[in-house]
Amino acid sequence: MPRAGGYDADAFRVAYDRVLAKWPADHEALTVATPFGATRVNACGPRDAPPLLLLPGGGGATSVSWYAQAADLARVRRVYAADLPGAPGLGAPAADRHPRTVADLAAWLDGLLDGLGAPSADLGGHSYGAWIALHYALRAPTRVRRLCLLDPTQCFAGYKAAYLLSALPMLLRPTPRRVRAFLRWETGMGAPPAGAKPRAGETLDPDWLRLQEAAAGFPAARPVTGPRPAPEALRGLAAPVLLLVAANSRTHDPGEVLAAAGRVLPRGESEVLPDISHHALPHAAPAGLGRRLTGFLTG
Repeated sequence: MPRAGGYDADAFRVAYDRVLAKWPADHEALTVATPFGATRVNACGPRDAPPLLLLPGGGGATSVSWYAQAADLARVRRVYAADLPGAPGLGAPAADRHPRTVADLAAWLDGLLDGLGAPSADLGGHSYGAWIALHYALRAPTRVRRLCLLDPTQCFAGYKAAYLLSALPMLLRPTPRRVRAFLRWETGMGAPPAGAKPRAGETLDPDWLRLQEAAAGFPAARPVTGPRPAPEALRGLAAPVLLLVAANSRTHDPGEVLAAAGRVLPRGESEVLPDISHHALPHAAPAGLGRRLTGFLTG
């Protein structure tokens, strides 16, 4: 039944499961206890392969948004994609506790890795998830082997004013219509015609778009925000970093992100992903992204 504010939990679950169905056939759903409640993790790949933990962006992204990369990554890693605590997803957050600081997010990731039986792991994140991953790598260097950052926000450069102004109506009063309009503006993509198969890079996957719309009004906790990591801390980062920047991102200036990262990352390599925007990642990414990620992870 719909909840107050227009959120329909049943519709969200249906939309979530439709995108999850695009994952490899051997995927499985896990529930992992953490200090902030139960976290939903979608997993695939050989159980004896090294672990890779993936974090989605904010908003309605959820763990299932990694579906287009999951099969490639599962060839070389045991893939674990987690819903963020207090954000749209299928977890069961604690009623009396949710993350309020970066330290809390680090404690959540500690608990998540412990629950997965992973003393250390490769870590990947998109957007806000990349911000969390980078902060965690700085706080827990012995637990992060390699770090993949897909168009990270608030890590090396700030938001564009036009992006924040365009997102404001959706943030103040999220509705499916506003979510859809904002995503089409940022990505420059529409939905495919009725009955037509979506083509990567030209249209938004209708199932993915429906999930973003269904997440509007989700009873989420306020996300943790904070400053960008200090340059001095980034210069001491031990883990190798792969930074992939969306050429058409309207979120920030791609050139500014690359330049700033190049000044501070001691073991970083970077690449521009052509013809793709911020919110089209990671699901509508250019062909070959999975190979680029696996090459970095196994290199």
